[in-house]
Amino acid sequence: MTEPDLVRIPGQTAILGSDEHYPEEAPTRPVTVDGFSIQAHQVTNSDFTEFVSATGYLTVAERPLNAADYPDAPAANLQPGSMVFRRTSGPIDLRHLSQWWIWTPGASWRHPLGPGSSIAKRADHPVVHVAYEDAQGYATWAGLALPTEAEWEIAARGGLDRGGYTWGDHPEEAGQRLANYWHGEFPWRPDPGYGRTAAVGSFAPNGYGLFDMAGNVWEWTSDWYGGTEADSYDPAQPQFAVPRKVVKGGSFLCADSYCLRYRPAARRPQMVDTGMSHIGFRCVKR
Repeated sequence: MTEPDLVRIPGQTAILGSDEHYPEEAPTRPVTVDGFSIQAHQVTNSDFTEFVSATGYLTVAERPLNAADYPDAPAANLQPGSMVFRRTSGPIDLRHLSQWWIWTPGASWRHPLGPGSSIAKRADHPVVHVAYEDAQGYATWAGLALPTEAEWEIAARGGLDRGGYTWGDHPEEAGQRLANYWHGEFPWRPDPGYGRTAAVGSFAPNGYGLFDMAGNVWEWTSDWYGGTEADSYDPAQPQFAVPRKVVKGGSFLCADSYCLRYRPAARRPQMVDTGMSHIGFRCVKR
Protein backbone atom coordinates (compact mmCIF):
# COMPACT_ATOMS: atom_id res chain seq x y z
CA MET A 1 0.00 0.00 0.00
CA THR A 2 1.04 3.62 -0.49
CA GLU A 3 2.69 5.06 2.60
CA PRO A 4 0.36 7.54 4.36
CA ASP A 5 1.39 11.21 4.41
CA LEU A 6 1.68 11.60 8.19
CA VAL A 7 2.48 14.83 10.05
CA ARG A 8 3.56 14.77 13.69
CA ILE A 9 1.43 16.81 16.13
CA PRO A 10 3.08 17.48 19.51
CA GLY A 11 1.37 16.55 22.76
CA GLN A 12 -0.26 19.60 24.30
CA THR A 13 -3.05 21.14 26.31
CA ALA A 14 -5.27 23.41 24.23
CA ILE A 15 -8.52 25.32 24.68
CA LEU A 16 -11.13 23.62 22.49
CA GLY A 17 -14.71 24.47 21.62
CA SER A 18 -16.29 27.89 21.22
CA ASP A 19 -18.68 30.03 23.26
CA GLU A 20 -19.37 32.37 20.35
CA HIS A 21 -21.06 30.23 17.71
CA TYR A 22 -23.37 27.20 17.79
CA PRO A 23 -24.49 25.87 21.19
CA GLU A 24 -23.15 22.35 20.64
CA GLU A 25 -19.61 23.80 20.55
CA ALA A 26 -19.76 25.19 24.09
CA PRO A 27 -18.28 25.45 26.60
CA THR A 28 -14.67 26.22 25.80
CA ARG A 29 -12.49 23.88 27.83
CA PRO A 30 -8.86 22.81 28.22
CA VAL A 31 -8.10 19.38 26.71
CA THR A 32 -4.80 17.50 26.86
CA VAL A 33 -3.70 15.04 24.18
CA ASP A 34 -0.53 13.00 23.76
CA GLY A 35 1.53 13.47 20.64
CA PHE A 36 0.22 11.71 17.51
CA SER A 37 0.59 11.79 13.75
CA ILE A 38 -2.22 12.64 11.31
CA GLN A 39 -2.55 12.43 7.55
CA ALA A 40 -1.77 15.70 5.82
CA HIS A 41 -4.56 15.06 3.31
CA GLN A 42 -8.02 13.60 3.42
CA VAL A 43 -8.18 10.00 2.18
CA THR A 44 -8.63 10.17 -1.57
CA ASN A 45 -10.48 8.07 -4.11
CA SER A 46 -7.10 6.74 -5.21
CA ASP A 47 -6.26 5.70 -1.65
CA PHE A 48 -9.63 4.04 -1.16
CA THR A 49 -9.36 2.24 -4.51
CA GLU A 50 -6.10 0.68 -3.29
CA PHE A 51 -7.84 -0.52 -0.12
CA VAL A 52 -10.80 -2.02 -2.00
CA SER A 53 -8.56 -3.65 -4.59
CA ALA A 54 -6.50 -5.29 -1.84
CA THR A 55 -9.41 -6.47 0.30
CA GLY A 56 -12.54 -6.72 -1.87
CA TYR A 57 -14.30 -4.48 0.65
CA LEU A 58 -17.89 -3.46 -0.08
CA THR A 59 -19.03 -0.18 1.43
CA VAL A 60 -22.31 0.23 3.30
CA ALA A 61 -23.77 2.22 0.38
CA GLU A 62 -23.08 -0.68 -2.00
CA ARG A 63 -24.64 -3.46 0.07
CA PRO A 64 -28.16 -4.81 -0.56
CA LEU A 65 -30.77 -3.73 1.98
CA ASN A 66 -32.95 -6.10 3.99
CA ALA A 67 -36.58 -5.06 3.51
CA ALA A 68 -37.45 -6.48 6.94
CA ASP A 69 -35.23 -3.84 8.54
CA TYR A 70 -37.18 -1.04 6.84
CA PRO A 71 -40.85 -2.05 6.94
CA ASP A 72 -42.18 1.42 6.05
CA ALA A 73 -39.69 2.28 3.34
CA PRO A 74 -40.84 2.62 -0.29
CA ALA A 75 -39.56 -0.18 -2.52
CA ALA A 76 -37.56 2.36 -4.54
CA ASN A 77 -35.55 3.17 -1.43
CA LEU A 78 -34.61 -0.45 -0.74
CA GLN A 79 -31.82 -0.42 -3.29
CA PRO A 80 -28.20 0.25 -2.35
CA GLY A 81 -27.54 3.97 -2.49
CA SER A 82 -26.64 7.12 -0.62
CA MET A 83 -27.59 10.76 -0.07
CA VAL A 84 -26.50 13.11 -2.85
CA PHE A 85 -26.50 16.91 -2.85
CA ARG A 86 -28.43 18.50 -5.71
CA ARG A 87 -28.43 22.20 -6.37
CA THR A 88 -31.87 23.78 -6.33
CA SER A 89 -33.22 25.78 -9.26
CA GLY A 90 -33.35 29.00 -7.25
CA PRO A 91 -33.61 30.50 -3.76
CA ILE A 92 -35.52 28.37 -1.24
CA ASP A 93 -36.47 28.19 2.43
CA LEU A 94 -33.27 27.00 4.10
CA ARG A 95 -35.20 25.29 6.89
CA HIS A 96 -36.02 22.36 4.61
CA LEU A 97 -32.81 20.54 3.69
CA SER A 98 -34.79 17.78 1.95
CA GLN A 99 -34.93 20.19 -0.99
CA TRP A 100 -31.24 19.68 -1.71
CA TRP A 101 -30.50 16.22 -0.27
CA ILE A 102 -31.79 13.37 -2.45
CA TRP A 103 -31.70 9.66 -1.65
CA THR A 104 -30.07 8.29 -4.81
CA PRO A 105 -30.07 4.55 -5.59
CA GLY A 106 -26.71 3.55 -7.02
CA ALA A 107 -24.78 6.42 -5.44
CA SER A 108 -21.58 5.26 -3.75
CA TRP A 109 -17.93 6.18 -3.50
CA ARG A 110 -17.43 4.87 -7.05
CA HIS A 111 -20.45 6.82 -8.34
CA PRO A 112 -20.53 9.99 -6.21
CA LEU A 113 -23.40 11.66 -8.07
CA GLY A 114 -25.34 8.46 -8.75
CA PRO A 115 -25.40 5.92 -11.62
CA GLY A 116 -23.54 7.20 -14.63
CA SER A 117 -21.09 9.28 -12.61
CA SER A 118 -17.58 8.09 -11.83
CA ILE A 119 -14.37 8.98 -10.07
CA ALA A 120 -12.31 8.70 -13.27
CA LYS A 121 -11.36 12.38 -13.05
CA ARG A 122 -11.50 12.55 -9.26
CA ALA A 123 -8.67 10.26 -8.20
CA ASP A 124 -7.18 13.02 -6.04
CA HIS A 125 -10.51 14.18 -4.60
CA PRO A 126 -11.53 13.01 -1.10
CA VAL A 127 -13.48 9.76 -1.06
CA VAL A 128 -17.13 10.33 -0.11
CA HIS A 129 -20.23 8.22 0.61
CA VAL A 130 -18.28 6.38 3.31
CA ALA A 131 -20.15 5.36 6.46
CA TYR A 132 -18.30 5.13 9.77
CA GLU A 133 -17.74 1.39 9.31
CA ASP A 134 -16.12 2.04 5.94
CA ALA A 135 -13.73 4.65 7.33
CA GLN A 136 -12.88 2.35 10.21
CA GLY A 137 -12.24 -0.51 7.80
CA TYR A 138 -9.79 1.54 5.79
CA ALA A 139 -8.00 2.77 8.90
CA THR A 140 -7.56 -0.76 10.25
CA TRP A 141 -6.24 -2.00 6.91
CA ALA A 142 -3.76 0.88 6.78
CA GLY A 143 -2.53 0.22 10.34
CA LEU A 144 -3.98 3.53 11.46
CA ALA A 145 -7.01 4.78 13.42
CA LEU A 146 -9.66 7.46 13.21
CA PRO A 147 -8.88 10.56 15.28
CA THR A 148 -10.68 11.51 18.44
CA GLU A 149 -12.56 14.78 18.29
CA ALA A 150 -9.91 16.44 20.46
CA GLU A 151 -7.04 15.17 18.30
CA TRP A 152 -8.80 16.36 15.18
CA GLU A 153 -9.55 19.83 16.55
CA ILE A 154 -6.04 20.37 17.92
CA ALA A 155 -4.61 19.36 14.55
CA ALA A 156 -7.03 21.66 12.73
CA ARG A 157 -6.02 24.68 14.81
CA GLY A 158 -2.48 24.35 13.48
CA GLY A 159 -0.84 25.57 16.67
CA LEU A 160 -2.99 28.69 16.95
CA ASP A 161 -4.32 29.55 20.41
CA ARG A 162 -8.14 29.63 20.22
CA GLY A 163 -8.12 30.71 16.59
CA GLY A 164 -11.61 30.98 15.16
CA TYR A 165 -10.48 29.54 11.82
CA THR A 166 -7.73 27.19 10.75
CA TRP A 167 -5.81 30.20 9.42
CA GLY A 168 -6.44 32.72 12.26
CA ASP A 169 -9.06 34.80 14.00
CA HIS A 170 -10.69 36.53 11.06
CA PRO A 171 -12.94 35.28 8.23
CA GLU A 172 -11.70 34.98 4.69
CA GLU A 173 -11.60 38.34 2.91
CA ALA A 174 -12.92 39.04 -0.58
CA GLY A 175 -10.58 37.61 -3.18
CA GLN A 176 -8.86 35.18 -0.83
CA ARG A 177 -9.08 31.41 -1.39
CA LEU A 178 -8.45 29.86 2.01
CA ALA A 179 -10.83 26.88 2.05
CA ASN A 180 -13.35 24.99 -0.05
CA TYR A 181 -16.61 26.08 1.53
CA TRP A 182 -19.67 27.45 -0.28
CA HIS A 183 -19.06 30.79 -1.96
CA GLY A 184 -22.14 32.23 -3.62
CA GLU A 185 -25.86 31.81 -3.05
CA PHE A 186 -26.69 28.59 -1.22
CA PRO A 187 -27.89 26.06 -2.30
CA TRP A 188 -28.35 26.97 -5.91
CA ARG A 189 -25.68 29.25 -7.34
CA PRO A 190 -22.06 28.73 -6.23
CA ASP A 191 -19.28 31.00 -7.40
CA PRO A 192 -17.02 29.54 -10.11
CA GLY A 193 -14.68 26.93 -8.67
CA TYR A 194 -16.90 26.10 -5.69
CA GLY A 195 -19.98 23.98 -4.98
CA ARG A 196 -18.24 20.58 -5.24
CA THR A 197 -15.29 18.69 -3.81
CA ALA A 198 -11.82 19.81 -4.81
CA ALA A 199 -8.60 17.86 -5.22
CA VAL A 200 -6.96 17.50 -1.83
CA GLY A 201 -4.29 20.14 -1.26
CA SER A 202 -5.93 22.72 -3.54
CA PHE A 203 -5.84 25.28 -0.74
CA ALA A 204 -2.99 26.38 1.51
CA PRO A 205 -2.19 24.21 4.56
CA ASN A 206 -2.59 25.29 8.17
CA GLY A 207 0.28 25.93 10.58
CA TYR A 208 0.98 22.22 10.98
CA GLY A 209 1.11 21.62 7.23
CA LEU A 210 -2.32 19.95 7.10
CA PHE A 211 -4.58 20.50 4.10
CA ASP A 212 -8.39 20.90 4.00
CA MET A 213 -8.92 20.96 7.76
CA ALA A 214 -11.55 23.54 6.81
CA GLY A 215 -14.11 22.58 4.21
CA ASN A 216 -13.94 20.18 1.25
CA VAL A 217 -15.57 17.28 3.17
CA TRP A 218 -16.65 16.62 6.73
CA GLU A 219 -14.44 14.07 8.49
CA TRP A 220 -15.38 11.20 10.77
CA THR A 221 -13.97 11.07 14.30
CA SER A 222 -14.13 8.17 16.74
CA ASP A 223 -16.14 10.05 19.40
CA TRP A 224 -19.81 9.46 20.10
CA TYR A 225 -21.95 12.58 19.79
CA GLY A 226 -23.09 13.24 23.36
CA GLY A 227 -20.18 11.39 24.92
CA THR A 228 -21.49 7.82 24.96
CA GLU A 229 -23.26 5.59 22.46
CA ALA A 230 -26.43 5.67 24.59
CA ASP A 231 -26.42 9.48 24.53
CA SER A 232 -25.70 9.71 20.81
CA TYR A 233 -29.17 8.86 19.48
CA ASP A 234 -31.27 11.67 18.04
CA PRO A 235 -34.14 12.40 20.47
CA ALA A 236 -35.97 14.29 17.71
CA GLN A 237 -36.05 11.17 15.51
CA PRO A 238 -36.77 8.17 17.75
CA GLN A 239 -37.82 6.20 14.67
CA PHE A 240 -34.14 6.12 13.62
CA ALA A 241 -32.43 4.05 16.30
CA VAL A 242 -28.96 4.62 14.87
CA PRO A 243 -26.10 5.95 17.03
CA ARG A 244 -24.18 8.99 15.86
CA LYS A 245 -20.50 9.92 15.76
CA VAL A 246 -18.99 13.40 15.64
CA VAL A 247 -17.91 14.75 12.27
CA LYS A 248 -15.64 17.77 12.01
CA GLY A 249 -14.32 20.34 9.58
CA GLY A 250 -17.29 21.35 7.48
CA SER A 251 -17.51 20.81 3.74
CA PHE A 252 -17.91 22.41 0.34
CA LEU A 253 -21.58 22.88 1.34
CA CYS A 254 -20.91 25.09 4.38
CA ALA A 255 -22.24 28.54 3.53
CA ASP A 256 -21.88 31.49 5.89
CA SER A 257 -25.58 32.18 5.42
CA TYR A 258 -26.55 28.67 6.51
CA CYS A 259 -23.80 26.58 8.10
CA LEU A 260 -20.76 28.43 9.42
CA ARG A 261 -19.11 25.16 10.39
CA TYR A 262 -15.82 25.09 8.51
CA ARG A 263 -14.18 26.19 11.79
CA PRO A 264 -12.08 23.98 14.12
CA ALA A 265 -14.61 24.14 16.99
CA ALA A 266 -17.61 23.21 14.84
CA ARG A 267 -19.07 19.74 15.24
CA ARG A 268 -22.07 17.83 13.94
CA PRO A 269 -23.63 14.42 14.62
CA GLN A 270 -23.73 11.84 11.85
CA MET A 271 -25.53 8.50 11.89
CA VAL A 272 -22.89 5.78 11.68
CA ASP A 273 -24.66 3.88 8.91
CA THR A 274 -24.97 6.86 6.57
CA GLY A 275 -22.42 8.19 4.12
CA MET A 276 -23.18 11.30 2.08
CA SER A 277 -21.63 13.19 -0.81
CA HIS A 278 -19.88 15.61 1.56
CA ILE A 279 -18.43 13.23 4.20
CA GLY A 280 -14.97 11.66 4.14
CA PHE A 281 -12.14 11.12 6.63
CA ARG A 282 -8.44 11.10 7.43
CA CYS A 283 -6.50 8.86 9.82
CA VAL A 284 -4.05 9.14 12.68
CA LYS A 285 -1.21 7.05 14.08
CA ARG A 286 -0.59 7.00 17.83
